[in-house]
Amino acid sequence: MTFSRVMIFIAAMVIAVAIGLTVRTLFFNYDGNDPRTIGVAAIGGPFELVNHKGETVRDSELRGKYLLVMFGFTNCPDICPTGLQLISEAKELLGPKVPNVQPLMITVDPKRDTIEVLADYVSNFHPSVIGLTGTIEKIKAVASAYKAYFAKGEIDKHGNYFMDHSPFIYLMGPNGQYLDHFTPNTLPKVIAARIKSAIAEK
Repeated sequence: MTFSRVMIFIAAMVIAVAIGLTVRTLFFNYDGNDPRTIGVAAIGGPFELVNHKGETVRDSELRGKYLLVMFGFTNCPDICPTGLQLISEAKELLGPKVPNVQPLMITVDPKRDTIEVLADYVSNFHPSVIGLTGTIEKIKAVASAYKAYFAKGEIDKHGNYFMDHSPFIYLMGPNGQYLDHFTPNTLPKVIAARIKSAIAEK
């Protein structure tokens, strides 16, 4: 193996280790053992927000339910409606026999996503979906607890802007602990199956 190939191999190994450490840090307070069985999830935390009906909602009031938590905004062109559609279809697959699954969409654009705007938006999806908003400080705190990223894009001459944000849908247990996460590419039947599996394990 030539010197240049050795250097490329070493660089690739360094990158792989860095990615592994990033994922471990993002999703687990890792103690060196298998995170699937030993690690304690580092995602989630207390919050106090306002739903699309104008009611205050605290995380403690949702204990006992499995939460499907996603961050988004109503002007999102694709990721947010896709995620909410996946959740809606998964809820339909679960049916009335699994009633304790509560979907939440937390806006990352509280300036534009007023209570009225959220109410109109979530009405396009499963009736159980709750839209949540709050002050930007509270939204940042919740996003930080969920290790979710969001940032405001440049404002154009018409005053419009895009919100960049994490696409994950988090499955949280009835005690508020992180259980799993999904992407916009996850099939509804897979989401439903993992929720059933998580419930069966309790």
